[in-house]
Amino acid sequence: MNMYWLGVATLAGINLIATLGVSILTGFTGLFSMGHAGFMCIGAYASAISTRLLGVPFYIGLVIGVITSMIVGFFIGYSTLRLRGDYFVIATLALGEITKLVVENLQGITGGAKGMPDVTPGTTFQLVLVLDIVIIIMLVNFLHSKHGRNCIAIREEEMAAQVIGIDIMRYKMIAMLISCALCGLSGGLMAHYMHYLHPAMFNMAKSNELIIMVILGGQGSLSGTILATMFLVFLPELLRIGSAQEWRMLLYGLLVVITIIFRPSGLMGDKEISLKVVKDKKQI
Repeated sequence: MNMYWLGVATLAGINLIATLGVSILTGFTGLFSMGHAGFMCIGAYASAISTRLLGVPFYIGLVIGVITSMIVGFFIGYSTLRLRGDYFVIATLALGEITKLVVENLQGITGGAKGMPDVTPGTTFQLVLVLDIVIIIMLVNFLHSKHGRNCIAIREEEMAAQVIGIDIMRYKMIAMLISCALCGLSGGLMAHYMHYLHPAMFNMAKSNELIIMVILGGQGSLSGTILATMFLVFLPELLRIGSAQEWRMLLYGLLVVITIIFRPSGLMGDKEISLKVVKDKKQI
């Protein structure tokens, strides 16, 4: 694998971590968020400031980014998770924009609109791959546990879940904190991979991209989220080849629309790819 495609694969893995976080909140718990790029932004800048300005080691910087995102997520969640439907969407949308504006105005610390150059390097393809595998295993175990099933019950019918004794607020907060932690980690990894940060990297378009990956893959499917993330990250790069380059973004959008039309429930719906299914198909 040459360095170019290795770089694309690394970015795909970094995006996957954030998308898995959004999938837990939106796909499995039913809370539609339009502002999770804001948590990526918090994790990225907290990690970059820790390593670049405070001189802490790279891995400690990542942990600081994750913890900072979770702390902000807790306070935001405490005040917004009681909201339902469109109100929660609007609240998360506002969060994403407010985060970007705060970063732009803290020029002495973040560099403001000029961005933050010379971020300490540290993110590698091998590290991202290991983190992706570990996170996927942990999320699979979580979703098959009592806590994961309770989150899914809230998504399916919140009132019924409350009637049978599920603590709605508690499990919404758990999903919120998991998603914030993963988005914060993704942001930190991106900061130390790109070696440069700018508020525009975490705008509304980034939040939309994360949501599209979850919807395209299938709400309620980790396998679908993984496939959709790889598809949407690699597709624009593949379309750079030959005469398709001029029409790259048009073809990209067209393929996404076609997929949504013919697979409205996403690539995988609520199904998962498992080793058992693969073995059964081989035997057939």
